[in-house]
Amino acid sequence: MLTSGSSMLGSPADFSPDQPPVASAGPVCAIHQPNLLPRLSTVAKIFAADVWIVLDDVQHNRRDYQHRARLGFLHGQATRWLSLPTHLPAGRATLIRNARLVNPAGSRRRVEGVLREQYRASPFWPLFAEQLRPMLDLFDVTDRTAEITQASTMLLLDTLGWTGQVVRSSELPAGAGRTQRLVDLCRAVGADTYLCGTGGSRYVEPGRFAGAGIELRWFAAPGTGVWADSRSVSAVHALLLQGSAEVRQHLEAARSGSPAVVPPTRPHILPTPSPRIGRFDLPAPPRR
Repeated sequence: MLTSGSSMLGSPADFSPDQPPVASAGPVCAIHQPNLLPRLSTVAKIFAADVWIVLDDVQHNRRDYQHRARLGFLHGQATRWLSLPTHLPAGRATLIRNARLVNPAGSRRRVEGVLREQYRASPFWPLFAEQLRPMLDLFDVTDRTAEITQASTMLLLDTLGWTGQVVRSSELPAGAGRTQRLVDLCRAVGADTYLCGTGGSRYVEPGRFAGAGIELRWFAAPGTGVWADSRSVSAVHALLLQGSAEVRQHLEAARSGSPAVVPPTRPHILPTPSPRIGRFDLPAPPRR
């Protein structure tokens, strides 16, 4: 079921992947696995979309960012890993939504402790630490890694003022095949544009999107300035180094395709995000 802070999409059962595409304009959709405190490039892609489909019914990949984040230091180029020890009940075949935390209480202490150690010297840390609290509290009520990582992504998106809608792929109808599945997921939420990251260029078949009447739009973050390590380091680094107002300007510019012009970095108050960590309904898209 789609989630949003204010509006909603109807039941996925109302939609069929076999229905023809609608001619009217629809939302822009991004599809991505839930990551722990995701990289700035990932946050930027979702920020540029109207709907984020959380890809939670594919295999968990221990070598990816689904249970870990690379954190930068406030000074220098060094990085460190923050990981959530995760058990895969079905081994390598375990789906993301079925992965379990080995020690939820210990993971909570580690996430809070490492983030504080890394960023407590930042003028933006006190309020960010307060905004982090709802996500930390989830460790007390769930052992599902994906619940925590999705919440960590929403924490960053809320802090940056994103107002889009969220739905999990496991709640939508979709066929087999990597590209066809993406097409079906876009159709299920009424999207007429799919925002695809650079990684998708290795397997996405553009013809399938064209045949479904869905625009395939490539998204790539710039490679300089705040974006220099955006494909490897968590967006938390940029937020605690520059503040949400400046980072948001860079994300707005990336969405529009123009370079951002921002004033010198200065302390300011981060906006308080909405407590959007749950499931909500969204208005039904136009019938096909």
